[in-house]
Amino acid sequence: MSYTLSPGAIPDVEPQVEAPDEWRQNLSVRMICPDCKEDPPNLVEDPQAADVICEDCGMVLSQRGIDQRAEWRTFANDDQGNDDPSRVGEGPNLLLNGSQLQTNIAFGDGSLRSKELHRAQSKANADKGNKNLLQAFKQIGAYCDSYDLPNVVADAAKHIFKDAEDSKNFKGKSTEAIIAGCIFIACRRNKVPRTFREIYDMTHVSKKEIGRTFKLLESMLAKQDKQSGGKAKVIGNGVVGIHEAYQGTVTTNPDELCSRFCAQLGMDFATTEVAKSLALGMASIGALAGRSPLSGAAACIYMASLLMDQVRSPKAIGEVAKVSDSTIRSAYKSLYAEKETLLSEDVLKRGADVEKLVKPTN
Repeated sequence: MSYTLSPGAIPDVEPQVEAPDEWRQNLSVRMICPDCKEDPPNLVEDPQAADVICEDCGMVLSQRGIDQRAEWRTFANDDQGNDDPSRVGEGPNLLLNGSQLQTNIAFGDGSLRSKELHRAQSKANADKGNKNLLQAFKQIGAYCDSYDLPNVVADAAKHIFKDAEDSKNFKGKSTEAIIAGCIFIACRRNKVPRTFREIYDMTHVSKKEIGRTFKLLESMLAKQDKQSGGKAKVIGNGVVGIHEAYQGTVTTNPDELCSRFCAQLGMDFATTEVAKSLALGMASIGALAGRSPLSGAAACIYMASLLMDQVRSPKAIGEVAKVSDSTIRSAYKSLYAEKETLLSEDVLKRGADVEKLVKPTN
């Protein structure tokens, strides 16, 4: 507030309001036993009954106190040292059946009654369907981790397995075969394709059985996409997920395998790109038509290693691609006959030297 003073007038001093003092604990007030009156008091707290007791005479000074400590409780399955301060359990898994919000009875103090209650509650809430799903999901995760597949592949395989379990069209089929087919489709849909032979090495399911299950899974997914009509798909518990139209998988292209095989052979980026360009050119002109993608990719890698002076023997390439060195030499012979077409301008710009190609023997 501003005002004008006359000459010689003394302004009035506005009274200042003192701010109230902050609350502070009075440390001079202490609890002592009225019987013993010892200072310092010998008091203990009973955590079971929440009582404060005088240890000398046994007098209860306060009852049913409030525990101010953090109520940390671990819910981690793999926590062996009890060092995981999680206050709640895992959120609901949309891939499982039911709400999964029921209360679980713990062992408690380890008494016989607590164990009986825990056992009875486990039997009452046991869901055989969820048990099978959890076991399958655990197996899918173990397979994907053992072969360094990304998490998106494992998640996609779990979703496909859940759809297969709900469709009821796979009764009598081995769970291992369904898991192998789900991983095979998930790898292709996420641009990290694996061959039937690699899935066999992973799951030990025969290639014939993987092929049969793969066809059934593809028809099931195509049918689901046709029935949905492009609408959003309800995942479970009323939760709507983003609908993604299903696209049928095609035969694995050799260029998709070149990147992984070249990385395992320790080749640089330029050589890898040359091998992929050769594989794309091979597919466009129809060279090695009818041969396995593995043999085509291996032959392109062998040819690229010669062009870029990073020579790898057919035996070394065959150990990575799981094909014999004689197959690689035979496929390379066919590629050498088409070298004028395969060696495009893009390949030559990357430093490929045609003079370093080895003429195949008859």
